[in-house]
Amino acid sequence: MNNISCELVTAYIGLGSNLENPITQINSARLAITQLNKVEEFTFSSLYHSLPMGPQNQPDYVNAVMGINTSLEPLTLLRCLQSIENAQGRVRKGERWGARTLDLDILLYGNSVLDLPDLKVPHIGIDERAFVLYPLHEIAPNLLIPTKGALADLVSKCPLDGLKLLN
Repeated sequence: MNNISCELVTAYIGLGSNLENPITQINSARLAITQLNKVEEFTFSSLYHSLPMGPQNQPDYVNAVMGINTSLEPLTLLRCLQSIENAQGRVRKGERWGARTLDLDILLYGNSVLDLPDLKVPHIGIDERAFVLYPLHEIAPNLLIPTKGALADLVSKCPLDGLKLLN
């Protein structure tokens, strides 16, 4: 990867946690993301309570979506987000959809469609996950998701699946 910065891109990051005080984890991650070089937050959704995906023998999640402008390349942004996850105690056990202190996902990176070994954009399942669609719709209701269509249409077809707005 070269050091040439790309143009400014709008990206959306999904934040989720269900261990070690999830609200604090989300707030700490938000702060850490805003402190990254070449990243500027422009919007942040409300916090949402959601049921776990996959194994149900784990605590419920707290989720949010953050909008940023960045000149970081997508894989550089991904590595920065993974560093934040690790700093906040994320342990990767190879278990899919298991409990975690923090999960940071690049949901969208401009209008890019990426299919790389480490990064898929739009994020896999973005069009069927209430805990992503509803917070994203809250902060960007007119968004068009590459290969998926209008966010408003996707939300209208997605059941809440236990998703609740936190106060």
